Amino acid sequence: MAFADRRRLAQSYRQPRNQALSRGDGSAFGRWFWTIDKTLLLLILALIAAGITAVSAASPVAARRLSGSNLRYDDLYFLYRQLMWVALGLPVMVATSMLNVRQLKRVAVAGTLLCMLALIAVPFIGGGSNGAARWIQLPGFQFQPSEFFKPCFIITTAWLLSLKLEDRSLPTMQISAAILAMAVICLIAQPDVGQSALISMVWLAQATLAGLSLTIIILLAVVGAIGLVAAYFTLDHFASRIDKFLTGSGDTFQIDKALDCFRAGGLLGTGPGEGRMKFRLPEAQTDYIFSVIGEEFGLIACFMLAGLFIALVVRALLVAMEEDDPFIFLATSGLAVQFGLQAMINMLVNLNLLPSKGMTLPFISHGGSSFLAISMGAGMLLALTRCNPFLKGRPWAKGALA
Repeated sequence: MAFADRRRLAQSYRQPRNQALSRGDGSAFGRWFWTIDKTLLLLILALIAAGITAVSAASPVAARRLSGSNLRYDDLYFLYRQLMWVALGLPVMVATSMLNVRQLKRVAVAGTLLCMLALIAVPFIGGGSNGAARWIQLPGFQFQPSEFFKPCFIITTAWLLSLKLEDRSLPTMQISAAILAMAVICLIAQPDVGQSALISMVWLAQATLAGLSLTIIILLAVVGAIGLVAAYFTLDHFASRIDKFLTGSGDTFQIDKALDCFRAGGLLGTGPGEGRMKFRLPEAQTDYIFSVIGEEFGLIACFMLAGLFIALVVRALLVAMEEDDPFIFLATSGLAVQFGLQAMINMLVNLNLLPSKGMTLPFISHGGSSFLAISMGAGMLLALTRCNPFLKGRPWAKGALA
């Protein structure tokens, strides 16, 4: 072999054969891979996997309940649909997580305005069930504006409050409060008291972190309490749920069957596909899927699932605390609070520790609007946690989020 040929062969062995996903990879996906918070990503993927498992257990319940004399659903019908939503939601999450801060703000503001218009339209053109109109019917799909409003509103609020921190004379706190008030009015008209309370608590958490005074916090808490009392005396649907929770009287079928599931499952559960009490449970694939998990996989699995949510929230808050950009700090904290509060509310309702809210369990419950909106929110969280001090100064992070 000639010397020149041997030299070229030696150089080919010394050079990497594939530069893909190396730290020097300057492609959009390469920058994303090396700047993404992999701990958060793994926690989110673990929750999605747990959701697929839970929906597979709850699918026969919903399929048999909806089957009639002229219509039959396959036992795994809702599992197939959940897999479809996951196949659509994962690209949404990844694409959203690739946005830079400027793009994220623009998407959130536009989404807030569009969802607000949809919320205003819901009482007039929307449909629903159980005495509530919360969805806009699209071809083959029900769009629930409130689900998409939450992450967009949280990012928009963080932007407005961060401007207030830079210039105290700007009335951005009042603007964000006005948007919240408009959203709450629209949600109460549906009626959806649970979502109203959720976004109000998230806004209050963000405003508190932005320096809202204790006097105003107490005043807002009093106003919120007065609002709940007014809702009790004006909304029969809401009053009925409160009465059932406080007195245990009236139709308590849903929560009774949910508690029966936990009793039947015990610590270790009956085993996958072996649950029987779940077939008496309404909304097993959505609002009460946590009870299905309790029956088939046991209380230990329920604690593990709660632990995943706690780990997700704690990880996001730890990253946020190290951030020196007020917008990223407030936005990351707001999304973490939303995920944590929504999961906690759903779990406590299933355990009869809160009145029924009609609120899904993030990443776990079956549903198109819910899963796609949660995927978008998770993508926003992943995008924001790429902008943290631990990545600054690393050569592969330069320009990734400019």
